[in-house]
Amino acid sequence: MAALPLCVLMVAGCSGHAAQQTAQAAQPAQPEMKPAPATPIAEKKDELGQQSWDPQWDEIVERALSPEMLSTSAAREVRSYCPRFAALSDADKRAFWAYTLQALAGAEAGLKPTTDVRHTEPEVAVKDTVSKRMVRSEGLLQLTYMDATRYGCDFDWEHDKTLPEKDPAKTILQPRNNLLCGVKILQNQIITQRKPLLSPSSYWVTLRPATQSYVVFAKQMKNVPRVCREGTPPVEEAKRRRPGVGPAAAALSLATRGSTAAP
Repeated sequence: MAALPLCVLMVAGCSGHAAQQTAQAAQPAQPEMKPAPATPIAEKKDELGQQSWDPQWDEIVERALSPEMLSTSAAREVRSYCPRFAALSDADKRAFWAYTLQALAGAEAGLKPTTDVRHTEPEVAVKDTVSKRMVRSEGLLQLTYMDATRYGCDFDWEHDKTLPEKDPAKTILQPRNNLLCGVKILQNQIITQRKPLLSPSSYWVTLRPATQSYVVFAKQMKNVPRVCREGTPPVEEAKRRRPGVGPAAAALSLATRGSTAAP
């Protein structure tokens, strides 16, 4: 009888260990991630000791990517910058997207999370349907409060409206919220609408090839991960460098050579 409590304890211990193993097995495997290279503007800011791209932002982007953004459907839409996308590992695909968001943030906001701009151009100077004020583009990816309703982004106007314009506590200026929203907008363009990364109707003017703004983005894509182009045949590379004529082709050609336009 004296041994009974020990048996009970042993059984309880085994049961607890088994439950722990089951719980661990039930947890989804964490995806493999890689840091993205630094864009030209990030390299320059690092050189000067200025606020630059935070490597933790790579992880925010990479964890937010859906399986569709790593699929062959996405591969077709990013051929201009990553012709080998379909052949890459998932980790390399995530790094490509993290780099692309970094380049977009460099072109849109100079990598400054508190950047905001009120546009005066008639085509964009409209009233924000959430704030009821004239649209102001804000944060790393220059987004608006309307995106909370259009794309399900985590921006809280009621919380933000009492804070100073560039207060980093504003939900729209917090890098995590801004980048996660950007991933949703890109997914909508590339997967839902089946449009390429470079599209005349992209949310961002910097992704519209026939614009001067695109040239700024193209410069930031100069350091795209090498695995995107490794082994590209010389003939195919030449075609890529001279994809045609016109403003869009000229801009894309600037991207491959490395534009000298100011960021």
